[in-house]
Amino acid sequence: MSLLTVKNLSHGFGDRAIFEDVSFRLLKGEHIGLIGANGEGKSTFMNIITGKLEPDAGSITWSKRIRIGYLDQHADLAKGMTIRDVLRTAFQYLFDMEQEMNDLFAKMGEVSPEELETLLEETGSIQDMLTNNDFYTIDAKVDEVANGIGLDDIGLERDVHDLSGGQRTKVLLAKLLLEKPDILLLDEPTNYLDVEHIEWLRTYLQQYENAFILISHDIPFLNSVVNLIYHMENQELTRYPGDYEEFQRVYEMKKQQLEAAYKKQQKEIANLKDFVARNKANAATSKMAMSRQKKLDKMDVIELDKEKPKPSFQFKQARTPGKYLFETKDLVIGYDEPLSRPLNLSMERGQKIALSGANGIGKTTLLKSILGEIQPVSGSVELGEHLHIGYFEQELTDVGSRTCIEEVWEEFRHFTQYEVRAALAKCGLTRKHIESKVQVLSGGEKAKVRLCKLINKETNLLVLDEPTNHLDVDAKDELKRALKEYKGSVLLISHEPEFYQDIVTDVWNCEDWTTKVF
Repeated sequence: MSLLTVKNLSHGFGDRAIFEDVSFRLLKGEHIGLIGANGEGKSTFMNIITGKLEPDAGSITWSKRIRIGYLDQHADLAKGMTIRDVLRTAFQYLFDMEQEMNDLFAKMGEVSPEELETLLEETGSIQDMLTNNDFYTIDAKVDEVANGIGLDDIGLERDVHDLSGGQRTKVLLAKLLLEKPDILLLDEPTNYLDVEHIEWLRTYLQQYENAFILISHDIPFLNSVVNLIYHMENQELTRYPGDYEEFQRVYEMKKQQLEAAYKKQQKEIANLKDFVARNKANAATSKMAMSRQKKLDKMDVIELDKEKPKPSFQFKQARTPGKYLFETKDLVIGYDEPLSRPLNLSMERGQKIALSGANGIGKTTLLKSILGEIQPVSGSVELGEHLHIGYFEQELTDVGSRTCIEEVWEEFRHFTQYEVRAALAKCGLTRKHIESKVQVLSGGEKAKVRLCKLINKETNLLVLDEPTNHLDVDAKDELKRALKEYKGSVLLISHEPEFYQDIVTDVWNCEDWTTKVF
């Protein structure tokens, strides 16, 4: 049974086409991985099928009485509601049923015996539905999912208005999982989860009996939970049964077959053209030449897809710094309250360090305290001599309505327009991306613009806060290679051990220092 049917979908932004005559079906129980390079339209597709965006052409049809759950990172969370309050709204339809039942009970003292019998039947039916939907174990369910996804670390009685972007996303994801819809739509759900909670989500999705569509650049995670791949490339959407590894095998085989057929056809075309050129003027052979020309005219010419620009990252090296890059003395990090015990840390020239540990314990706060962006609760940080720091923030700063060119030019005024364009192209962005406003780009494309600014700055210490969030496979692999080759030092936060384990010299577990109880 088809839960969702998309027919002849076309869409674009300005003169940039995203989809061209795309069709798609989602069947009951399918666990779909929606993949493709940054900017191919994965999030746009999600916005179209959920009605947030109107397509240029085509139809989207959902099956009747289907409950859809979409991880919307921009959903409003009302001030005054606690995390627990928000999570309990996942069961609002059950609370409404309970209220209806209580209203019926209130009527029973005022009705005739015949009407009473009818009301008893109605309340009994509602009672059965509440019991069958585990209404009386809602709080236990809330606690289970909150614990699995790491919300108990934040505190379920905390006001949602005070949460960071990452914590908000966790709350919305937990609410979505509690709703247990017929179809889950998940766009990069692991971006704000640490390793332990990614494992919990992996197990949850493996056991999920309903359908879901998942966008994720965390390939090991995606590979372990999907049974079907839809690949977005060149305005098309292609179906591949199996997991990501099977997709890679079949995709590569199809690519090689197409290239072989292309070469064979090009050889045939060259031979036919040569024959026509040599024989069309000769009376004895002109008929054969015309026959070859007709064959050429009718030929369905194979075209190879244009190679997508692949990013190339090369960090510029500043002068050698002093031996110690920073030292902390009894540093206590935090905002309104301490997040750590007193820390006496030091980083030496040449070290590449990853910060690990659960979300919300202060990894980003530590980075900002070291950089002097926020004041510590107590203690001090002393930076070393001759430091040239490049900082990649997890949260995007406001870019207003600037284009990619203007965004880079703002920081590198001495660049010519040609140099700005070349720098952005080197990061894997096409001409249409480069001339677009930053705010309309995908998350991965925005990250590439920020990386463009970082690699064109001379540095000897890179401070990177979740740099792989939203990056596609090629960009992630290239960033990993560039960081391994970088002669300077690196202080890195990442929820992907597969990314950083071959880069770093040390791993600092922030859970050893936190004041939070686990």
